[in-house]
Amino acid sequence: MSQIEAVKEKLRVIRILRLLKKSYTYEELSRITGLPITVLNRYVRGKVLPSTQRAKELIKVLSPYVNLEEEVKKRIVFDKHGLFDNLKILSDTDLMSLIAESVASRYMEMEIDKILTAATDGIPLAIHIGNELGVDVIYAKKKKEVGVEKFYEVNYVSSSSGSVMTLYLPSWAIKKGERVLIVDDVVRSGETQRALIEMCKQANATPAGMFFLISAGNAIDRIKEEYNIPVDVMVKL
Repeated sequence: MSQIEAVKEKLRVIRILRLLKKSYTYEELSRITGLPITVLNRYVRGKVLPSTQRAKELIKVLSPYVNLEEEVKKRIVFDKHGLFDNLKILSDTDLMSLIAESVASRYMEMEIDKILTAATDGIPLAIHIGNELGVDVIYAKKKKEVGVEKFYEVNYVSSSSGSVMTLYLPSWAIKKGERVLIVDDVVRSGETQRALIEMCKQANATPAGMFFLISAGNAIDRIKEEYNIPVDVMVKL
């Protein structure tokens, strides 16, 4: 194991402990790990890092207590109309980092060159995944940026508003032949995600896969059939 991998493993332990601390007391974590509360407190606060050997042991012990899908589900807040808010997910940096690690492990060998999302809610997830994969993150916007001369642009009809929407991406952002992972926090109708796929095709880049935190409805099934690319989702509603 390289020094970088060893440090990543230690940081992963810290993230896991911080995530579990939101559901477990220090006393409970002490019983689970066999470590003193004072030691666990130092880890959670980031005062010290566990040794390489202890990090391995803690990951083995704590992993059964971490269910990312359940962690996402319990942070989804529904209102009386059945609409939901996922800010508690996107703002939880430890959870997002662990999700990004999981996603990156699936695509590490696929030689991803760029992460593509649409502004704005998909950006936090995209950045976490891009950091894990070590690739740049780009995002399409609904307005043209001042100072950019050339854009890729895709029009699509929004089912929620019934109006024509347009996404813009600077032409320098994707190069011909690049393999692109499309990421978003939520997929509902799939219209935005289809627009991102078409944007890749305009650039002669390859949409290598898609990942969503939450899927509402069966849009991902239609996308899989239509484009024949890997589509992963963490939670289906």
